[in-house]
Amino acid sequence: MIDIKDKSQCCGCEACAQRCPMGCITMVEDDHGFKYPVVDKGRCVDCHMCERVCPCLNQQEATDVLSCFAATHPDGEIRYMSSSGGVFTALAEQVIGNGGVVFGARYNEKWEVVHDFAQTTDGLSVFRGSKYVQSVMGDSFVRTEEFLKQGREVLFTGTPCQIAGLKLFLGKDYPNLVAVEVACHGVPSPGVWRTHLQGRQDVTVVNFRDKSTGWRNYSVLIGKKKKHHDDDDFMKCFLTNHSTRQSCFACPAKQGKSGADILLADLWGIKAFPALDDDNKGTSAVMVYSNRGLDLLQQCGIALASVDAGMVIKHNPSISKSARRPDDYDLFWEKYVKSPRWTLKRYGSLSWSSILLRIKKMMRRLMR
Repeated sequence: MIDIKDKSQCCGCEACAQRCPMGCITMVEDDHGFKYPVVDKGRCVDCHMCERVCPCLNQQEATDVLSCFAATHPDGEIRYMSSSGGVFTALAEQVIGNGGVVFGARYNEKWEVVHDFAQTTDGLSVFRGSKYVQSVMGDSFVRTEEFLKQGREVLFTGTPCQIAGLKLFLGKDYPNLVAVEVACHGVPSPGVWRTHLQGRQDVTVVNFRDKSTGWRNYSVLIGKKKKHHDDDDFMKCFLTNHSTRQSCFACPAKQGKSGADILLADLWGIKAFPALDDDNKGTSAVMVYSNRGLDLLQQCGIALASVDAGMVIKHNPSISKSARRPDDYDLFWEKYVKSPRWTLKRYGSLSWSSILLRIKKMMRRLMR
């Protein structure tokens, strides 16, 4: 049975809880705000199914990149509402058009991040945009399997560990499944996110990648308040990895090990590709790992420009590298457990080095 003694050995994908035939595994949140499986030993029959679907216990071989592209959605509004170039929407529209189903992460009524599915193009908008909080998977793997067995085409999007968890959960290859991995910096704590929203009554919208200040210089919009991403307490703790899940410091599913057909990321190194139009509106990097993924991408009818995968990774290292554990990671959590709001504000404040870096960036933009 699953018995988490070292929390760095659980990525929270929930595959074990969904696969347990006895339903005796519950995902329980710890005092850091992350969920871990807890087994009702009285009901467990020692079938070991939970262990067989764990991405941390069953790391897969790396898959080579088949091809790599830069791409954008032709609809400017969809591109603007997307984190990068809007390629997710293009893929999802194609699958919906084929009578398929699309899974992704959305906000619920409490602004928690949960996985869900859509069967119409109108339902895709809630999945657009980065959501820098670990999503609750619920029964999404179970529902995916049901749709696949019905012969429906399924597009499933998620972090590397979620894709790896899904693949292990299914236990076999389905030709009607296209798995899309989103480049992951590491997943922040849902508990820290709740702390950040505590007391807020004006939250009618959340956008972690608001492009009104540009794609590269994006803002965070929560309710009516808009801040540069370096000025938001939650984002600062996320970007410095203080609020990151422990398993992210040695990700079991990056570097092509998730089993994804396609990986989507920001093409942050767009200036390294002179042939590409740098309009600061967002451009996607699309890494293809399978012919199945390539076929779907080509069906979308979007313009694709071949780019070097190595150069893409150089400018967006989160595609292949695990998050770096901060030296004061344990101290952050020790303080957070005692005083959540104070700790988030304290660690989210700008350091002098960050302020100087911001000034340098502003000066470079003024001199262009």
